[in-house]
Amino acid sequence: MSINMTTKDYPYLLTREQAAQFLGIDPKSFDKYIRSYNNLERFMIGRQERYTIKSLTEFIESKYV
Repeated sequence: MSINMTTKDYPYLLTREQAAQFLGIDPKSFDKYIRSYNNLERFMIGRQERYTIKSLTEFIESKYV
């Protein structure tokens, strides 16, 4: 599936919940397995973290086993 086909329903900056939904996981799993990595690029708006689809897909692709 193309990233362009999946991104049409999402804003450019995703919240934690939207990022988890995009990845198809629970927000608590996102916190535990994805968000805890310091090398995941994030954008801060005040105290709120935001993620781009590009940064999420690059992160996931870099973790292939």
